[in-house]
Amino acid sequence: MQQGNRRILAQFLRWLAGYPKLRAFMLLAALPFMGVFAAFGIAPDTVTELPPVAKVIEEITLPAVEAIRHLDEGYWQEERIQRGDTFASLLTRLEVDDPEAAQALRGNPDTRLLYQMVPGRTVRAKVTAEGRLLALRYLAGTNLLAVERSGDTLSVSNHPAPLETRTVMKTGEIRSSLFAAADAVNLADAVAMQVADIFSTDIDFHRDLRKGDRFSVVYEVFYHQGEPVKSGRVLAAEFINQGKTYRAIYFQNAEGEGGYYTADGRNIRKAFLRSPIEFSRITSGFTRARFHPILKQWRAHKGIDYAAPAGTRIRATADGVVEFAGRHQGGYGNLVVLRHQSKFTTWYGHLSGFASGIRKGGRIAQGDVIGYVGATGLATGPHLHYEFRINDVHHDPLRVAMPAAPPITAENQAAFAATAQPLAMRLELVRGTNLARFD
Repeated sequence: MQQGNRRILAQFLRWLAGYPKLRAFMLLAALPFMGVFAAFGIAPDTVTELPPVAKVIEEITLPAVEAIRHLDEGYWQEERIQRGDTFASLLTRLEVDDPEAAQALRGNPDTRLLYQMVPGRTVRAKVTAEGRLLALRYLAGTNLLAVERSGDTLSVSNHPAPLETRTVMKTGEIRSSLFAAADAVNLADAVAMQVADIFSTDIDFHRDLRKGDRFSVVYEVFYHQGEPVKSGRVLAAEFINQGKTYRAIYFQNAEGEGGYYTADGRNIRKAFLRSPIEFSRITSGFTRARFHPILKQWRAHKGIDYAAPAGTRIRATADGVVEFAGRHQGGYGNLVVLRHQSKFTTWYGHLSGFASGIRKGGRIAQGDVIGYVGATGLATGPHLHYEFRINDVHHDPLRVAMPAAPPITAENQAAFAATAQPLAMRLELVRGTNLARFD
Protein backbone atom coordinates (compact mmCIF):
# COMPACT_ATOMS: atom_id res chain seq x y z
CA MET A 1 0.00 0.00 0.00
CA GLN A 2 2.75 2.38 1.02
CA GLN A 3 4.74 1.49 -2.16
CA GLY A 4 1.68 2.32 -4.32
CA ASN A 5 1.31 5.68 -2.67
CA ARG A 6 4.98 6.50 -3.25
CA ARG A 7 4.68 5.50 -6.93
CA ILE A 8 1.72 7.81 -7.47
CA LEU A 9 3.55 10.67 -5.76
CA ALA A 10 6.65 10.16 -7.94
CA GLN A 11 4.54 10.24 -11.11
CA PHE A 12 2.83 13.43 -10.01
CA LEU A 13 6.16 15.15 -9.31
CA ARG A 14 7.56 14.16 -12.74
CA TRP A 15 4.42 15.59 -14.39
CA LEU A 16 4.68 18.77 -12.35
CA ALA A 17 8.31 19.24 -13.42
CA GLY A 18 7.08 20.03 -16.92
CA TYR A 19 5.17 23.04 -15.61
CA PRO A 20 7.62 25.16 -13.61
CA LYS A 21 5.26 28.10 -13.03
CA LEU A 22 2.50 25.82 -11.75
CA ARG A 23 5.02 24.04 -9.50
CA ALA A 24 6.13 27.34 -7.93
CA PHE A 25 2.54 28.45 -7.39
CA MET A 26 1.57 25.18 -5.67
CA LEU A 27 4.67 25.32 -3.49
CA LEU A 28 3.81 28.82 -2.26
CA ALA A 29 0.19 27.87 -1.70
CA ALA A 30 1.21 24.85 0.37
CA LEU A 31 3.59 26.72 2.72
CA PRO A 32 0.94 28.00 5.18
CA PHE A 33 -0.44 24.49 5.64
CA MET A 34 2.82 22.67 6.28
CA GLY A 35 2.75 23.55 9.94
CA VAL A 36 -0.81 22.33 10.10
CA PHE A 37 0.13 19.01 8.67
CA ALA A 38 2.97 18.74 11.14
CA ALA A 39 0.78 19.71 14.02
CA PHE A 40 -1.79 17.05 13.30
CA GLY A 41 0.58 14.28 12.20
CA ILE A 42 0.23 10.98 14.08
CA ALA A 43 3.29 8.83 14.60
CA PRO A 44 3.11 5.20 13.36
CA ASP A 45 1.85 2.57 15.83
CA THR A 46 0.19 5.29 17.99
CA VAL A 47 -2.71 3.92 20.07
CA THR A 48 -5.83 5.90 19.15
CA GLU A 49 -8.40 4.11 21.32
CA LEU A 50 -10.51 6.38 23.55
CA PRO A 51 -9.78 6.23 27.31
CA PRO A 52 -12.39 4.58 29.50
CA VAL A 53 -15.14 6.88 30.78
CA ALA A 54 -16.61 6.46 34.28
CA LYS A 55 -19.87 8.12 35.33
CA VAL A 56 -19.66 9.73 38.76
CA ILE A 57 -22.80 10.93 40.54
CA GLU A 58 -22.38 13.24 43.52
CA GLU A 59 -25.17 14.78 45.56
CA ILE A 60 -24.99 18.60 45.93
CA THR A 61 -27.12 20.44 48.45
CA LEU A 62 -28.62 23.57 46.89
CA PRO A 63 -28.64 26.67 49.14
CA ALA A 64 -32.38 27.11 48.74
CA VAL A 65 -32.82 29.15 51.90
CA GLU A 66 -29.95 31.50 51.01
CA ALA A 67 -31.29 31.97 47.49
CA ILE A 68 -34.75 32.89 48.75
CA ARG A 69 -33.28 35.26 51.31
CA HIS A 70 -31.21 36.95 48.60
CA LEU A 71 -34.29 37.46 46.44
CA ASP A 72 -36.10 38.99 49.40
CA GLU A 73 -33.26 41.52 49.73
CA GLY A 74 -34.16 42.81 46.28
CA TYR A 75 -32.12 44.27 43.46
CA TRP A 76 -31.63 47.77 42.09
CA GLN A 77 -33.28 48.94 38.88
CA GLU A 78 -32.54 52.24 37.12
CA GLU A 79 -34.65 54.13 34.58
CA ARG A 80 -34.28 57.51 32.88
CA ILE A 81 -37.42 59.68 32.78
CA GLN A 82 -38.82 60.05 29.26
CA ARG A 83 -41.15 62.63 27.79
CA GLY A 84 -44.77 61.79 28.58
CA ASP A 85 -43.86 59.67 31.60
CA THR A 86 -46.19 59.48 34.58
CA PHE A 87 -45.34 58.24 38.02
CA ALA A 88 -47.29 55.05 37.31
CA SER A 89 -45.53 54.35 33.98
CA LEU A 90 -42.16 54.95 35.60
CA LEU A 91 -42.91 52.46 38.39
CA THR A 92 -43.97 49.92 35.75
CA ARG A 93 -40.64 50.22 33.92
CA LEU A 94 -38.86 49.86 37.25
CA GLU A 95 -40.76 46.55 37.65
CA VAL A 96 -42.51 47.77 40.79
CA ASP A 97 -45.77 45.86 41.39
CA ASP A 98 -46.70 47.27 44.78
CA PRO A 99 -50.04 49.15 44.79
CA GLU A 100 -49.85 49.93 48.51
CA ALA A 101 -46.40 51.53 48.15
CA ALA A 102 -47.50 53.51 45.08
CA GLN A 103 -50.53 54.82 46.97
CA ALA A 104 -48.42 55.74 50.01
CA LEU A 105 -45.98 57.70 47.85
CA ARG A 106 -48.78 59.53 46.07
CA GLY A 107 -50.26 60.66 49.36
CA ASN A 108 -46.97 61.84 50.86
CA PRO A 109 -46.27 65.59 50.35
CA ASP A 110 -42.52 64.97 50.67
CA THR A 111 -42.52 63.02 47.39
CA ARG A 112 -43.90 65.84 45.24
CA LEU A 113 -40.48 66.16 43.58
CA LEU A 114 -41.23 62.85 41.88
CA TYR A 115 -44.17 64.33 40.04
CA GLN A 116 -42.07 66.95 38.26
CA MET A 117 -40.99 64.20 35.86
CA VAL A 118 -38.08 66.11 34.31
CA PRO A 119 -36.98 64.20 31.17
CA GLY A 120 -33.42 62.95 31.36
CA ARG A 121 -33.27 62.60 35.13
CA THR A 122 -32.71 59.16 36.62
CA VAL A 123 -34.79 57.22 39.15
CA ARG A 124 -33.41 54.14 40.94
CA ALA A 125 -35.58 51.62 42.76
CA LYS A 126 -34.79 48.53 44.79
CA VAL A 127 -37.43 45.83 44.29
CA THR A 128 -37.89 42.17 45.16
CA ALA A 129 -38.48 39.44 42.60
CA GLU A 130 -42.22 39.82 43.30
CA GLY A 131 -42.09 43.57 42.59
CA ARG A 132 -42.26 44.82 46.19
CA LEU A 133 -40.68 48.26 46.57
CA LEU A 134 -37.88 48.32 49.15
CA ALA A 135 -36.17 51.63 48.38
CA LEU A 136 -36.16 54.47 45.86
CA ARG A 137 -33.72 57.28 44.97
CA TYR A 138 -34.46 60.38 42.89
CA LEU A 139 -32.06 63.30 42.36
CA ALA A 140 -33.88 66.58 41.68
CA GLY A 141 -31.35 69.34 41.17
CA THR A 142 -29.02 69.06 44.15
CA ASN A 143 -31.62 67.46 46.44
CA LEU A 144 -31.82 63.70 46.92
CA LEU A 145 -35.23 62.14 47.59
CA ALA A 146 -34.77 58.83 49.43
CA VAL A 147 -37.49 56.27 50.18
CA GLU A 148 -36.76 53.37 52.57
CA ARG A 149 -38.93 50.45 53.66
CA SER A 150 -38.89 49.21 57.22
CA GLY A 151 -41.34 46.35 57.61
CA ASP A 152 -44.61 47.64 56.19
CA THR A 153 -43.68 51.33 56.57
CA LEU A 154 -42.16 53.57 53.92
CA SER A 155 -40.13 56.52 55.20
CA VAL A 156 -39.29 59.50 52.97
CA SER A 157 -36.38 61.93 53.37
CA ASN A 158 -35.31 64.90 51.28
CA HIS A 159 -31.81 66.30 51.80
CA PRO A 160 -28.86 67.77 49.86
CA ALA A 161 -27.16 65.12 47.78
CA PRO A 162 -23.49 64.28 48.44
CA LEU A 163 -21.64 65.71 45.44
CA GLU A 164 -18.24 64.97 43.95
CA THR A 165 -16.33 67.81 42.24
CA ARG A 166 -14.51 67.17 38.97
CA THR A 167 -12.52 69.53 36.79
CA VAL A 168 -13.56 69.66 33.12
CA MET A 169 -11.88 71.37 30.17
CA LYS A 170 -13.53 72.42 26.91
CA THR A 171 -12.71 74.52 23.89
CA GLY A 172 -14.85 75.97 21.13
CA GLU A 173 -14.85 78.26 18.12
CA ILE A 174 -17.25 81.12 17.42
CA ARG A 175 -19.29 80.63 14.25
CA SER A 176 -22.24 82.87 14.98
CA SER A 177 -22.50 83.54 18.73
CA LEU A 178 -20.98 82.51 22.04
CA PHE A 179 -24.06 80.48 23.01
CA ALA A 180 -24.11 78.64 19.67
CA ALA A 181 -20.44 77.76 20.09
CA ALA A 182 -21.10 76.61 23.66
CA ASP A 183 -23.95 74.37 22.48
CA ALA A 184 -21.69 72.86 19.82
CA VAL A 185 -19.29 71.57 22.50
CA ASN A 186 -22.00 70.78 25.07
CA LEU A 187 -20.96 73.62 27.37
CA ALA A 188 -23.64 74.72 29.83
CA ASP A 189 -25.11 78.20 29.33
CA ALA A 190 -24.23 79.03 32.94
CA VAL A 191 -20.53 78.47 32.15
CA ALA A 192 -20.74 80.45 28.90
CA MET A 193 -22.27 83.37 30.82
CA GLN A 194 -19.42 83.22 33.34
CA VAL A 195 -16.90 83.39 30.49
CA ALA A 196 -18.70 86.43 29.04
CA ASP A 197 -18.80 88.09 32.46
CA ILE A 198 -15.09 87.41 33.14
CA PHE A 199 -13.98 89.12 29.93
CA SER A 200 -16.75 91.72 29.80
CA THR A 201 -14.42 94.59 30.73
CA ASP A 202 -12.15 93.85 27.73
CA ILE A 203 -14.57 92.39 25.16
CA ASP A 204 -17.94 93.80 24.21
CA PHE A 205 -19.88 90.62 23.48
CA HIS A 206 -22.53 92.66 21.67
CA ARG A 207 -20.20 94.06 19.02
CA ASP A 208 -16.67 92.60 19.22
CA LEU A 209 -17.19 88.89 18.47
CA ARG A 210 -15.90 87.65 15.12
CA LYS A 211 -16.21 84.34 13.30
CA GLY A 212 -13.14 82.27 14.14
CA ASP A 213 -12.70 83.63 17.68
CA ARG A 214 -11.85 80.82 20.08
CA PHE A 215 -12.33 80.13 23.77
CA SER A 216 -10.98 77.55 26.21
CA VAL A 217 -12.32 77.03 29.69
CA VAL A 218 -11.45 75.00 32.80
CA TYR A 219 -14.37 74.70 35.20
CA GLU A 220 -15.96 72.63 37.95
CA VAL A 221 -18.76 70.10 37.47
CA PHE A 222 -20.54 68.51 40.43
CA TYR A 223 -21.45 64.82 40.14
CA HIS A 224 -23.64 62.47 42.15
CA GLN A 225 -22.91 58.76 41.69
CA GLY A 226 -21.26 59.42 38.34
CA GLU A 227 -24.07 61.60 36.98
CA PRO A 228 -23.45 65.33 36.35
CA VAL A 229 -25.73 67.49 38.50
CA LYS A 230 -24.66 71.08 37.85
CA SER A 231 -21.80 73.24 36.63
CA GLY A 232 -19.70 75.17 39.10
CA ARG A 233 -17.18 77.97 38.99
CA VAL A 234 -14.91 78.75 36.05
CA LEU A 235 -11.36 78.19 37.31
CA ALA A 236 -9.49 79.44 34.26
CA ALA A 237 -10.46 80.74 30.84
CA GLU A 238 -8.92 82.02 27.64
CA PHE A 239 -10.60 83.98 24.86
CA ILE A 240 -8.97 84.85 21.54
CA ASN A 241 -10.86 87.80 20.08
CA GLN A 242 -9.81 89.25 16.73
CA GLY A 243 -6.35 87.73 17.17
CA LYS A 244 -5.78 89.10 20.68
CA THR A 245 -5.56 86.64 23.57
CA TYR A 246 -7.18 87.28 26.95
CA ARG A 247 -6.56 84.90 29.83
CA ALA A 248 -8.00 84.76 33.36
CA ILE A 249 -7.28 82.55 36.38
CA TYR A 250 -9.43 82.40 39.50
CA PHE A 251 -7.74 82.93 42.86
CA GLN A 252 -9.21 83.12 46.36
CA ASN A 253 -7.12 84.46 49.23
CA ALA A 254 -7.08 83.27 52.84
CA GLU A 255 -9.84 85.73 53.75
CA GLY A 256 -12.18 84.12 51.21
CA GLU A 257 -12.05 86.99 48.71
CA GLY A 258 -11.81 85.72 45.14
CA GLY A 259 -11.40 87.16 41.69
CA TYR A 260 -9.90 86.62 38.23
CA TYR A 261 -6.34 87.62 37.40
CA THR A 262 -3.89 87.44 34.52
CA ALA A 263 -0.93 85.04 34.74
CA ASP A 264 1.26 87.82 36.17
CA GLY A 265 -1.26 88.73 38.88
CA ARG A 266 -3.00 91.74 37.34
CA ASN A 267 -6.69 92.00 38.13
CA ILE A 268 -8.66 91.28 34.95
CA ARG A 269 -11.65 93.14 36.34
CA LYS A 270 -11.80 96.80 35.55
CA ALA A 271 -13.39 99.31 37.88
CA PHE A 272 -16.34 99.46 35.42
CA LEU A 273 -18.01 96.84 33.24
CA ARG A 274 -18.36 97.73 29.57
CA SER A 275 -22.05 96.84 29.53
CA PRO A 276 -24.78 96.77 32.20
CA ILE A 277 -26.67 93.98 30.36
CA GLU A 278 -25.11 90.56 29.77
CA PHE A 279 -26.43 89.99 26.23
CA SER A 280 -28.23 92.59 24.16
CA ARG A 281 -27.74 94.85 21.15
CA ILE A 282 -27.09 98.57 20.90
CA THR A 283 -29.85 100.50 19.18
CA SER A 284 -28.51 104.03 19.77
CA GLY A 285 -24.94 104.99 20.50
CA PHE A 286 -23.33 108.04 22.06
CA THR A 287 -23.73 110.98 19.66
CA ARG A 288 -24.00 114.76 19.62
CA ALA A 289 -26.93 114.71 17.19
CA ARG A 290 -29.76 112.18 17.01
CA PHE A 291 -33.34 112.56 15.81
CA HIS A 292 -35.48 111.77 18.87
CA PRO A 293 -38.23 109.29 17.89
CA ILE A 294 -40.78 110.81 20.31
CA LEU A 295 -39.84 114.49 20.53
CA LYS A 296 -39.30 114.60 16.73
CA GLN A 297 -36.31 116.87 16.98
CA TRP A 298 -32.54 116.65 16.70
CA ARG A 299 -30.73 116.54 20.01
CA ALA A 300 -27.64 114.99 21.59
CA HIS A 301 -27.86 111.40 22.80
CA LYS A 302 -25.41 111.30 25.68
CA GLY A 303 -25.71 107.63 26.52
CA ILE A 304 -26.07 104.11 25.08
CA ASP A 305 -29.40 102.42 24.41
CA TYR A 306 -29.47 98.63 24.81
CA ALA A 307 -32.48 96.82 23.35
CA ALA A 308 -33.59 93.85 25.45
CA PRO A 309 -36.85 92.11 26.39
CA ALA A 310 -38.84 93.66 29.21
CA GLY A 311 -37.72 92.22 32.53
CA THR A 312 -34.09 91.59 31.49
CA ARG A 313 -31.77 92.01 34.47
CA ILE A 314 -29.63 95.17 34.67
CA ARG A 315 -26.28 95.03 36.47
CA ALA A 316 -24.35 97.73 38.29
CA THR A 317 -21.23 98.38 36.23
CA ALA A 318 -19.11 99.17 39.31
CA ASP A 319 -19.07 99.18 43.08
CA GLY A 320 -20.92 102.21 44.38
CA VAL A 321 -23.67 103.82 46.44
CA VAL A 322 -27.26 104.42 45.32
CA GLU A 323 -27.69 108.16 44.84
CA PHE A 324 -31.20 108.01 43.37
CA ALA A 325 -33.81 105.30 42.82
CA GLY A 326 -37.31 106.23 41.77
CA ARG A 327 -39.44 107.94 39.15
CA HIS A 328 -37.60 110.74 37.37
CA GLN A 329 -39.50 113.88 36.46
CA GLY A 330 -37.85 114.04 33.03
CA GLY A 331 -37.82 111.45 30.26
CA TYR A 332 -35.82 108.76 32.11
CA GLY A 333 -38.89 107.12 33.67
CA ASN A 334 -37.86 104.77 36.47
CA LEU A 335 -34.22 105.65 37.11
CA VAL A 336 -31.29 104.43 39.23
CA VAL A 337 -28.21 106.62 39.69
CA LEU A 338 -25.07 105.13 41.28
CA ARG A 339 -22.06 107.09 42.50
CA HIS A 340 -18.59 105.52 42.30
CA GLN A 341 -15.34 106.82 43.81
CA SER A 342 -16.85 110.30 44.31
CA LYS A 343 -16.36 111.62 40.78
CA PHE A 344 -18.05 108.89 38.69
CA THR A 345 -21.81 108.35 38.29
CA THR A 346 -23.76 105.88 36.15
CA TRP A 347 -27.41 106.34 35.14
CA TYR A 348 -29.87 103.54 34.28
CA GLY A 349 -33.17 104.72 32.76
CA HIS A 350 -36.58 103.42 31.52
CA LEU A 351 -36.63 100.57 34.09
CA SER A 352 -39.76 98.48 34.51
CA GLY A 353 -38.93 97.98 38.19
CA PHE A 354 -36.19 98.01 40.83
CA ALA A 355 -34.38 95.05 42.36
CA SER A 356 -35.06 94.22 45.99
CA GLY A 357 -33.15 96.42 48.44
CA ILE A 358 -32.34 99.20 45.96
CA ARG A 359 -32.83 102.44 47.88
CA LYS A 360 -30.95 105.70 48.34
CA GLY A 361 -27.77 105.28 50.36
CA GLY A 362 -27.49 101.52 49.83
CA ARG A 363 -24.13 100.02 48.86
CA ILE A 364 -23.91 98.11 45.57
CA ALA A 365 -21.24 95.71 44.31
CA GLN A 366 -20.18 95.42 40.67
CA GLY A 367 -22.47 92.98 38.87
CA ASP A 368 -25.34 93.26 41.37
CA VAL A 369 -28.80 93.36 39.80
CA ILE A 370 -30.27 96.83 40.35
CA GLY A 371 -33.39 96.70 38.16
CA TYR A 372 -35.11 95.36 35.07
CA VAL A 373 -35.49 96.55 31.48
CA GLY A 374 -38.70 98.43 30.74
CA ALA A 375 -40.20 101.24 28.64
CA THR A 376 -41.07 103.89 31.25
CA GLY A 377 -40.56 107.57 30.47
CA LEU A 378 -39.90 108.71 26.89
CA ALA A 379 -39.38 105.28 25.34
CA THR A 380 -40.88 103.69 22.23
CA GLY A 381 -40.18 100.15 23.45
CA PRO A 382 -38.32 98.10 26.08
CA HIS A 383 -34.68 99.13 26.35
CA LEU A 384 -32.09 100.45 28.82
CA HIS A 385 -30.69 103.96 28.54
CA TYR A 386 -27.22 103.93 30.17
CA GLU A 387 -25.08 106.98 30.89
CA PHE A 388 -21.52 107.32 32.20
CA ARG A 389 -20.50 110.63 33.77
CA ILE A 390 -17.23 111.98 35.19
CA ASN A 391 -17.72 115.02 37.43
CA ASP A 392 -21.23 115.21 35.93
CA VAL A 393 -19.87 115.42 32.36
CA HIS A 394 -21.17 112.81 29.93
CA HIS A 395 -18.62 110.42 28.39
CA ASP A 396 -19.01 107.56 25.93
CA PRO A 397 -18.77 104.41 28.12
CA LEU A 398 -17.57 102.37 25.14
CA ARG A 399 -14.56 104.62 24.55
CA VAL A 400 -13.46 105.94 27.93
CA ALA A 401 -10.37 104.23 29.46
CA MET A 402 -11.47 102.29 32.51
CA PRO A 403 -9.14 102.04 35.55
CA ALA A 404 -8.15 98.53 36.67
CA ALA A 405 -9.03 96.92 39.97
CA PRO A 406 -6.23 96.15 42.51
CA PRO A 407 -3.74 93.36 41.55
CA ILE A 408 -2.51 90.40 43.63
CA THR A 409 -0.85 91.71 46.77
CA ALA A 410 2.76 90.87 47.62
CA GLU A 411 1.79 88.59 50.51
CA ASN A 412 -0.45 86.52 48.19
CA GLN A 413 2.03 86.16 45.32
CA ALA A 414 3.33 82.72 46.38
CA ALA A 415 -0.14 81.29 46.96
CA PHE A 416 -1.34 82.72 43.65
CA ALA A 417 1.59 81.16 41.76
CA ALA A 418 0.83 77.74 43.30
CA THR A 419 -2.79 78.02 42.14
CA ALA A 420 -2.14 79.58 38.75
CA GLN A 421 0.56 77.23 37.46
CA PRO A 422 -1.49 74.00 37.21
CA LEU A 423 -4.50 75.89 35.81
CA ALA A 424 -2.32 77.57 33.18
CA MET A 425 -0.96 74.13 32.21
CA ARG A 426 -4.51 72.88 31.71
CA LEU A 427 -5.27 75.82 29.44
CA GLU A 428 -2.13 75.07 27.45
CA LEU A 429 -3.26 71.45 27.12
CA VAL A 430 -6.68 72.27 25.76
CA ARG A 431 -5.60 75.31 23.73
CA GLY A 432 -5.45 74.83 19.99
CA THR A 433 -6.91 71.32 20.05
CA ASN A 434 -10.04 70.13 18.32
CA LEU A 435 -11.23 68.21 21.34
CA ALA A 436 -14.50 69.35 22.85
CA ARG A 437 -13.95 67.89 26.29
CA PHE A 438 -11.39 66.38 28.68
CA ASP A 439 -12.27 64.87 32.05
